Amino acid sequence: MTGARVLVVDDEPQILRALQTTLKGAGYEVETAATGEEALTTAAVRPPEAVILDLVLPDRSGVDVCRELRGWSAVPILILSAVGEEREKVAAFDAGADDYVTKPFGVDELLARLRAALRRAQPSREPVLTVGELSIDLEKHAVFRAGEPVKLTPHEFDLLRFLAENEGKLLTHRMILREVWGPAYQVESHYLHVYVSQLRRKIEPDPTRPRYILTEPGAGYRFVAPAQPAP
Repeated sequence: MTGARVLVVDDEPQILRALQTTLKGAGYEVETAATGEEALTTAAVRPPEAVILDLVLPDRSGVDVCRELRGWSAVPILILSAVGEEREKVAAFDAGADDYVTKPFGVDELLARLRAALRRAQPSREPVLTVGELSIDLEKHAVFRAGEPVKLTPHEFDLLRFLAENEGKLLTHRMILREVWGPAYQVESHYLHVYVSQLRRKIEPDPTRPRYILTEPGAGYRFVAPAQPAP
């Protein structure tokens, strides 16, 4: 979705310039902000279609900015994070972030994640989700792998649906538990691990080497289309 307006928030001038050049070169319209306050003001005056947000800002944390943005906007938010700030990244996801890119980052990866975030932001009316060999019929609550039916419990289906509807997006344990089981289970991460293990046994060709449901250590899970084997 080139041509979209992207707000880039970072207090490092060289990163702002580099991202502005990169994104404009890829066909995006770019706004920049160096502080959290400036970012929130810009987003309110000229609403962006995506936000690239650094976690460390001079006036407030990126987590706080993310939470405030999410209070009145559904815009996709990509976090920029330095290596080793896992706890802050998890906090950002819980505040409503959609994805993260680790510094130093590759331009191709950043652009790919931005494209994916913009795609996910588009409303989908598809009654059947197809990912790899999996077909998930949302209306009939039916799942097929390579054409063969897969029998799931109601909670297993809801878990798979939520993961598949957010394909490519890192979902924290708390986000998944809140969505599938409700607020009472937000801290029961071991409960989620059991269900993910059960679901992997049913949908993965080799549950010990998952290709659909990937673990993000210390953070959550990411549902992806499996890479095609080399010919």
